[in-house]
Amino acid sequence: MNFKTENIDNNVIFTILDNILEGKSASELKSRILVVAQPDINALIIDISNISAIDSSGLGALLLAHRQLKDFNIPVILIGIQSFVKNLLNITRIEEIFQYFDTVEAAVSNIKK
Repeated sequence: MNFKTENIDNNVIFTILDNILEGKSASELKSRILVVAQPDINALIIDISNISAIDSSGLGALLLAHRQLKDFNIPVILIGIQSFVKNLLNITRIEEIFQYFDTVEAAVSNIKK
């Protein structure tokens, strides 16, 4: 899986550079989430704007991020979600556990408020 991480004002931004999140790449994402989703961050921002296809393993990786941080009231924010992925989150009834923004800048600005 190709990705990059950065930290802006104690917000971890995890950008997925691949266009499919499934199987092996989802397993790699889960491993990386366990490292970055710690209680000392303000938010975990996952940029999935490149993702055009996702399977149940990919959804599981996003759910892992939520489970890691929910007890600390730290939001998991999805950036640039495409309609296919949004519909899948809606069908599986998990869309309301995430926050959504079009850009990382908008998400970081909203967290500061």
